[in-house]
Amino acid sequence: MRKIMGMKFFANAISVYRNYSSKSFSNSSVREGYRSGNKNKKNNSKTPKARFKWTDEQSKVLDHVRSGRSLFITGSAGTGKTVLLKHIIKLLKQTYGKSRVFVTASTGIAACAIRGQTLHSFAGIGIGDGDREMLVNRVINDKKACIRWNKAQVLVIDEISLVEANLFDNLEYIAKAVRDSDKVWGGIRLVVSGDFFQLPPIFKQQDPSRKEFAFEADCWDSSFDIQVELSKIFRQSEDRLIKLLQGIRRGNSDPEDLQILEQSCSVSEPDPSVVRLYPRIDDVNKVNEERMKALSEEKVIYEASDEGEKPWRRQLALGLAPNKLVLCKGARVMLIKNLNVWRGFVNGATGTVTGFTKDGNGTILTPDNLLPVVEFDSGREIVIEPEKWYVMEGSSPVARRLQLPLVLAWAISIHKCQGMSLDHIHTDLSRAFGCGMVYVALSRVRSLDGLHLSGFSPSKIKAHPKVLQFYSRFAPEQEKEKEDGHGVVADKKEDTSNNSLSDSDRTSDGKTYQFSLKEFLFSLEQKKFSLKDFLSSHLSRLRGK
Repeated sequence: MRKIMGMKFFANAISVYRNYSSKSFSNSSVREGYRSGNKNKKNNSKTPKARFKWTDEQSKVLDHVRSGRSLFITGSAGTGKTVLLKHIIKLLKQTYGKSRVFVTASTGIAACAIRGQTLHSFAGIGIGDGDREMLVNRVINDKKACIRWNKAQVLVIDEISLVEANLFDNLEYIAKAVRDSDKVWGGIRLVVSGDFFQLPPIFKQQDPSRKEFAFEADCWDSSFDIQVELSKIFRQSEDRLIKLLQGIRRGNSDPEDLQILEQSCSVSEPDPSVVRLYPRIDDVNKVNEERMKALSEEKVIYEASDEGEKPWRRQLALGLAPNKLVLCKGARVMLIKNLNVWRGFVNGATGTVTGFTKDGNGTILTPDNLLPVVEFDSGREIVIEPEKWYVMEGSSPVARRLQLPLVLAWAISIHKCQGMSLDHIHTDLSRAFGCGMVYVALSRVRSLDGLHLSGFSPSKIKAHPKVLQFYSRFAPEQEKEKEDGHGVVADKKEDTSNNSLSDSDRTSDGKTYQFSLKEFLFSLEQKKFSLKDFLSSHLSRLRGK
């Protein structure tokens, strides 16, 4: 038994079962692929990395971080939020110490991506059911949870769009109670990231009176000194595609955009090598299972090896690395972790298993020690070796999963593709539901040439009126931001909006206020204001006065 980074781990490995003829591994191309793969891996650390240049808007965000402010960072898909957040986490740990910065996310997938833990597990609230006092008592009776809350100087939360308002308020209440402080969040500094135009919280029962989004929480505005929306998009470079996606993000699509989408609709069966995105996991499983059965090759099964205590090990199962991975020659696969950014072996890269080879490093402790050889669509072929995923508690790993960084890629769910960049997709939107789903699916692709649709209808394009209302505070300062490329900032000291449509939303410097008819009708329906109030409060802004 050995100790790794302060946590005891057993030298276990992935369990591999095979039903495969060993003669398949004797061909020279596979052996050569293995040698070149190992060579690439050994030389990765020696490859000089290009110096990353932050944009002006990213640099401004980093300046806010260095100044000690609490931040909410938002932006469209592909604006580099995760890359920026990882660098922010690094800066925060350098400033406060690794043990004082707690990194969390709303989902296990997002948490693993930033080497953190789920927000619920950090908080020690279980599934979060019960009233506030019940939750406080649950935390107080959990010694480790109390230590986390009292030790934290910074709390990072990623994928905030999946956190509901009630949970956000409850956590702020817990922070005050456990830390015995009247300060906002008990004095904990917040750095929060996410895009509310993407997938929203999921509720078992619909309740029109429920506050759905975290920005509706009573403590939302008081939690942040700065709220900033990144505007520079990196994933796509085509102006037409960027315009189309920005319209869909806000629930709109002009005739030109709809024509582009119609041109992307395919009546024939798509190329089987193209990743298919589905709104529902049962469709994903069905397609992958059918494609695997259609291959006559024998299968190799990889089962993940998990280590750590049970509460934390359960979180590993919520991540993207599968519990069990079945592969064979000809299987379409996708990387779920960056291996070598400069050579294109990145999260979302797709390829085909061309064979298997012996693991000369003995990473897998099985009689055969088999590793898959994958030829990626870029033409490069490498051997895929096991990778590790950690659940962190502050600076300490509390659970670890060892598994191949692959998933079957004939089909994946829209929920699990959030954060990925893909060269080609075919998305079946016939069963799309809820706001933001079409946007999340389409915004994965890098170019229009790689976009193929089926089951599409303009009625599937939806953005929630409350989200549209919230983002009106980030309305660009007209052409100025467009010219200098800066992100749009809502400073708490300047923005006294209470997230309702009232006179308090008015900008003091006469900037044009963007407001859609959809937002107005929704708020009128909720009886938030009268038509007379709307006209008196907002027409002057719509005219630019």
